[in-house]
This record gives sequence, structure tokens and C-alpha cells, in this order.
Amino acid sequence: MAAPGTTQPDITTRSPWPALWALVIGFFMILVDSTIVSVATPTIMETFDADVPAVVWVTSAYLLAYAVPLLITGRLGDRFGPKRVYLTGLVVFTAASLWCGLTGTIEQLILARVLQGFGASMMTPQTMAVITRTFPADKRGRAMSLWGAVSGVAMLVGPILGGVLVDSLGWEWIFFVNVPVGVVGSVLAMRLVPDLPTLSHRFDLVGVALSAAGMFLLVFGIQEGGTYDWGTITGVLTVWRLIGAGLVVLVLFVVWQAVNRAEPLVPLALFKDRNFTLSNVAITSVGFAITAMAFPLMLWAQAVRDWSPTQAGLLLVPMAVVASALAPWVGALADRVHPRLLASTGLAAFVVALVWLSSVMSPDAPVWQILLPIALLGVANGFMWAPIASTATRNLPMSSAGAGAGVYNTTRQVGGVLGSAAIAALMEARLTAELRVEGGVSGAGGTAVPEAAREGFSAAMSQSLLLPAVVLGFGLVAVLFYQRPRHLRTVGAVR
Repeated sequence: MAAPGTTQPDITTRSPWPALWALVIGFFMILVDSTIVSVATPTIMETFDADVPAVVWVTSAYLLAYAVPLLITGRLGDRFGPKRVYLTGLVVFTAASLWCGLTGTIEQLILARVLQGFGASMMTPQTMAVITRTFPADKRGRAMSLWGAVSGVAMLVGPILGGVLVDSLGWEWIFFVNVPVGVVGSVLAMRLVPDLPTLSHRFDLVGVALSAAGMFLLVFGIQEGGTYDWGTITGVLTVWRLIGAGLVVLVLFVVWQAVNRAEPLVPLALFKDRNFTLSNVAITSVGFAITAMAFPLMLWAQAVRDWSPTQAGLLLVPMAVVASALAPWVGALADRVHPRLLASTGLAAFVVALVWLSSVMSPDAPVWQILLPIALLGVANGFMWAPIASTATRNLPMSSAGAGAGVYNTTRQVGGVLGSAAIAALMEARLTAELRVEGGVSGAGGTAVPEAAREGFSAAMSQSLLLPAVVLGFGLVAVLFYQRPRHLRTVGAVR
């Protein structure tokens, strides 16, 4: 039911599907950019003579600038209308993409990615909020299946598309390609997305400052820990003190949200809905794993197997094909079947696939042995995105659509940020241990490693894949405790 003083659009007279398809174009583009850089990592390292911690910041800066503002950009959509905020974000994102391709240093590229991430943060909550506000609860599963399929396929297609562009046109084109897509997406959104009723909001600026500071301190500490040998950064400032300070600030953020009597950035009342809470735990683990798995896999393929970026990206074709084929079918089931069954199938398949992939990644493994667990990753993605997303928001009132979408997408992106930082630190540590050299991957550049080092390099990358598998275990446990959604608590509902 809509909040007092607002009305829900009459979806019986105007189909919400055209608007959703228009939004999906931009949503697909920004999610592709979450992973497309992974396949270009060796090339960017070689172009700018950068080490791994520096080049990983190209992704982490994007994810961090994407994640932190999501809590407030979801509210901006409620206040000024999802259409207006989405279009503003799309313009920012498209302009930043052009800047990314024109940069001449790694520092400039990181700054451009920050602006790009901010534009993405304005767009993402609006897609989910439009679904919540224009589709009835018992039809939302199919809409979320499209949203979920786009989430999964975009994150998988990113490395494939990135490989083709890097090999054929140069790394700059992984950003230039966004410009025409952004123009088309803007025109379609202006024509097809409805002007939804707005709600008055006050903005929690203290909450924004605390969440931003806490996330930056935590991510910087984790990602740069290896650079400073997990010791002193400067003076009394150490890596562990930085991480500890980040955790303390994030705790203060939660406390502030609880005591803020005006309008908190994160309405903690949302978490009274058990399914919303569990979905946020699950999607955090998924965001972590999707981001973290790309770095060791792509580095292994190019540095150990000496495959081109296109060949490395094509490894993920089975995953993208299987996920795309399953997503519509799973989305239809999400309206009729308990989400516990669907989501747990996807997350369990994800864990098994990563462990399997880790066990077969060797310097001379047959390609088919690599493709089999990657195909299972497609099963995982086909089953998990739509059930988790639709379950997160299905019981929320219309007045909380923007806030709920903002929180959900924030936790997904926070997972990605932490996954990027943690996998960089783990790869550095495992490479140092396996190769017994200081500096880890920083010397790998953009070329294949020497024959004598391939076994150790391969072992380090395969071991790193176990980290996202472990983190996914927390998400799997969470979805096993899902309650039956309200729309299924009727006679005749499929169990």
C-alpha cells in the first residue's frame, strides 16, 4: 500500500514493462563497469607501469564511490522522483566514462572512476524502486527476474566484453563504449519512464559523513595492508589502527541511525522484516564473491596460461549463457515458490563451483576442466539474483521503496568493495608465499610470468578463489532462514 498522500501508478492501464526495459539499459551498463576492468588489469598495469594495489584501486575507487552514496541517492529518488535522479546519474556516468578513456595517468583514471561510481550510485536505486512502486507484490518476481538477470549477466559479460575491446581497440574502449549506450539510455528513459509521486525527505548528512569515512578507512586499510607489510603507514598510524578506526566509525554510524530522531539515512525499522535483513546478508556475500573471483581468474588466465584478454574473457561464456537461460524461468518461479529453495540452490552451486574451479586451476589444465565449473557458476547466477532481490523488497511499503532499494544496493556494493580489497591483499600474500619474493604480483606487469614461476603463481591464484567461497557460506546460511513471503501465505500457493 502506498504511503499516505501518495498514490501508486495504475499499472492496469499502463504497463510498467517498457519503463523497466528503459532503465535496464543503463543499469546493465553500470554493472558491466563493476567487472569489465578485471580483464584489462594486466594491460592497464603495463600501460601505466602500475603495481597491483594501484590498479586494483581503479575498481575499488569505482565501487567505493558507488556504494557510499547509495543510502542517500535512494532517498533522492523518493524526494525528486526516480526518473529525474536516474537521468542525472546517467549523464554523470556517461561523461565520466569519456574522461576515463582520455586519462593519461593511473591517478587520473582512479579519479575519473570515482566520478563514474557516483553517477552509478544515483542510477541503481531508482531501477529497484520503480519495480517496487509499479509492480504489485504478486507480480514482482518476474520483474525482479529481469533485474536479477541483468545483475548477473552484466557482471559476467563484463570480462568477456572487456577482453574483446582490449584486444581489438585498446583498453580505453572499455570506457568509450559507454558513451553511445548512455545517450540511447537517456532518450529511452525520458520517453518511457513515468513521473512517479514524490515524498518529502530530510537528509542525514551526519550519517553520510560517518558511513563514507568508515568505509574509506576500512577499505584503504585492507587493500593497502600488504603495501605496508601490515605495519606502520606513517608515524603512529598503522594498518591495523586504520582498519580498527574504520570499524569504530561504522559502529558509530549504526548508533547514530538508532538515536537519530529526525530521519535516519538507514531506517533500522526496515530490518524488522526478517527477509529484508537476510537478503542483505546474502547479497553482501554475493557482491563480495562476484567481484573477488574475477581478479585471480583473469590474472591466472593471462599471466599463467598466456591467453589474450579476449581468450580470458571468453572463459566466462558458459557462465553467461547458462545464467541468461535460467533467469527468466527462475524469475517466474520466484512468484510461486518459497525463495529459500531457489536462493539456497544458487548459493550452494556458487560455493561448489568456486571450490571446484580452485582445484583445477593449474598451468597445464585442459580448457574443458576449467569450463565445467564455470558453467556451474552460470547455474548459481541463474538461481540466486531474482529470488534474493524480490524477497528483499516484496514486503516493504511503498513509502520505503527508495530507502529499501538504497540499503539493499548499498550492501551489495559494500560486499563488492570489501571483496576487491580483500582479494588484492590475499593475492599479494599468497604470491609472496608461493614465489618467495617480496612485492607479490607487482612485478607481473601485463605479460606472462616466467615458466619457473607459473606453478607458484597458479597455486596462489587458485588458493585466492577459496576466499569468496568461504564468504558465500554466510549468505547460504542466511537464505536458509527465509520466511514464506506474505503473498504465498494463501490457500493453493505452491510450497
